[in-house]
Amino acid sequence: MIRMKNVYYMLAYAYQTLNETGFSSVKSEDFENVHDLMAAILIRGVSNQIKRGLHRDFVGQTETLGNLRGKIDMTDSVKHQTFLIRRMVCHYDLFSENTLLNQILKTTMQLLIRCGDVKPENRKALRRFFLSFENVSTLDAFHINWSALNYHGNNATYKLLVNICWLVIKGLLMTTENGQYKMAQYLDEQQMHRLYEKFVLGYFKREYPQYSARAAYIDWNVDDGILDFLPAMKSDIMLTNGSRTLIIDTKYYGHTMQMNTLYNSTTIISGNLYQIFTYVKNMDCCGTGNVSGMLLYAKTDEDITPDNDYMIGGNRISVKTLDLGAEWSEIQAQLESIAAMIAI
Repeated sequence: MIRMKNVYYMLAYAYQTLNETGFSSVKSEDFENVHDLMAAILIRGVSNQIKRGLHRDFVGQTETLGNLRGKIDMTDSVKHQTFLIRRMVCHYDLFSENTLLNQILKTTMQLLIRCGDVKPENRKALRRFFLSFENVSTLDAFHINWSALNYHGNNATYKLLVNICWLVIKGLLMTTENGQYKMAQYLDEQQMHRLYEKFVLGYFKREYPQYSARAAYIDWNVDDGILDFLPAMKSDIMLTNGSRTLIIDTKYYGHTMQMNTLYNSTTIISGNLYQIFTYVKNMDCCGTGNVSGMLLYAKTDEDITPDNDYMIGGNRISVKTLDLGAEWSEIQAQLESIAAMIAI
């Protein structure tokens, strides 16, 4: 079971904005569930955003008017015979706060108030924001066009808040048999995997600036230059320190081991091991042995938790387990030991 405090730290490293002063009070609070944690983060973040001013943009409007505004839609005007009543269908842009970013914020706050197991004081705080969002409409949570989001200098402060909204809606929201919304008690496996990956990368970026920490593509070490139909190889995390490189592939599963029924044995998931081995061997195309690989699993309730190092073909391949239910200091200690593997 992941401690709520650890979920906060994971979010803080995954989305560096949480380290700003405005969010520092969240760190000291105790949360019984993930809904309340997400609500607390949104309360601080939305409060800060309202003080800065809600993002506004030109939003397309369509209206039947007696005076010309913007462009006339001749087709719709003729279709609906609006000219008979001396009116016309017009398309125009309105500079408004009713943007997709604000709609996502309002929709998520509404869901947390109605569906989440949120403390009364946090529900009250979220409701107070609705006055500032009076002219913002809500969305169908299951049909938000996340790919339409675009960040730039004027709305960059929304990135953390919208990522929190994404976790709430994608990871916590479910429907009941009668079509009503309800909130899951925990983020689902897919969303936790995304957060886990971003957390580990964010941790090494912040705590080890002397290393190059990034999610990088790896080139295939082909002999004849033909790359047709070969899939892209993108690492979750690549740590580089001088001539040494550690490629980390994060894994967040309900089960970290596989059962071999034929031999009645438990083994590391073969596909994961093949994947990290392929990354390492193609990265270390000259056979220097300076490239290592690691599968970093999040700990489950299984009896066997892998903690092994192998030397395979001159390269070290490690399989480790990170216990997200441990004290934060223990998690830090293990991440530090991982970074030490490529210390010079």
